[in-house]
Amino acid sequence: MTGNVRIKVCGLRSVDDALAAIDAGVDLVGLNFVATSPRCVNLREAEAIASALEGSGIERVAVFADPAWEDVDRVLRRVDFERVQLHGDESEEDVEAVELPVIKALRGADLETAEAYPGALLLLDHPHSGGGRGQTWEWSEASALIELGLDVILAGGLHPENVEQALEAVGDVPPWGVDVASGVEGEGHRKDPARMRAFVEAVRRASVPPVLEAGG
Repeated sequence: MTGNVRIKVCGLRSVDDALAAIDAGVDLVGLNFVATSPRCVNLREAEAIASALEGSGIERVAVFADPAWEDVDRVLRRVDFERVQLHGDESEEDVEAVELPVIKALRGADLETAEAYPGALLLLDHPHSGGGRGQTWEWSEASALIELGLDVILAGGLHPENVEQALEAVGDVPPWGVDVASGVEGEGHRKDPARMRAFVEAVRRASVPPVLEAGG
């Protein structure tokens, strides 16, 4: 495993979560606008979190699932984001209609489905359970898409204790990034600063190029 793997922590719910993400050194954070999710934030909360991240270098991602497009517009008019994540059954046309770069969540690593979203980052989650439920799957299945040159974010049941194993499972070519939500949480779906730091440290260990011995 070589190369830098970007780290996305999804489901921030407070300014404290944002400050902990900055301290941990993550690369992207997701703010959830799915009404049925326990991590859903309102516009006021989202504005405060996004403001706390201003100038940190962390990309802010607005997460939706099969949204009404007027709701997407309302959020993006009020809050600054660098990307949009679509986590439902959105079509290729839906993805292309979004002006910001899109992360499209998929269930599993099906090539035919992946090819329906050219130009989008592909977040590969559990094939049956969907996102945010902390269930693992055969992460090695993602390797076929990664080896084809598709930009993949690996998700589904990741936490500090297994993310190195997941990255090893996809082989020598690393994914574009990894995504975690429940795996770095404490009570009430609040992010645990220590677990966030541990997750980042584990990913960094897994993505450091090996040191070649002299004469090797």
